[in-house]
Amino acid sequence: MTPPAKGDTMGIMGTKDGRKHHTAELKAKVVIAAIKGQHTANEIASMYGVHATQVGIWKKKALEELAQVFSSRRSSAVREQEDLTATLYQQIGQLKVELDWLKKKASN
Repeated sequence: MTPPAKGDTMGIMGTKDGRKHHTAELKAKVVIAAIKGQHTANEIASMYGVHATQVGIWKKKALEELAQVFSSRRSSAVREQEDLTATLYQQIGQLKVELDWLKKKASN
């Protein structure tokens, strides 16, 4: 990944109160650079125009929530599978009842 050009303000939105609001895209790039560990927090902060403390905060938050990304996806997939299984068992039961009824009617 190549760092942004010096003075590049990509991903920064100014507001009336003078605070910078960074886009999620910029935060992701900063966190990836921090996780790679090829540069210090100060170097990353300088490259992306953010404060070094902010780099550490974003990295910590990303690492804490990373496991949830995979676990929530897995739990929703498990939930969907269980719902599908329940629906299929219900359909099987209904078809079995209908088949038994038809067999009984045909034998009379």
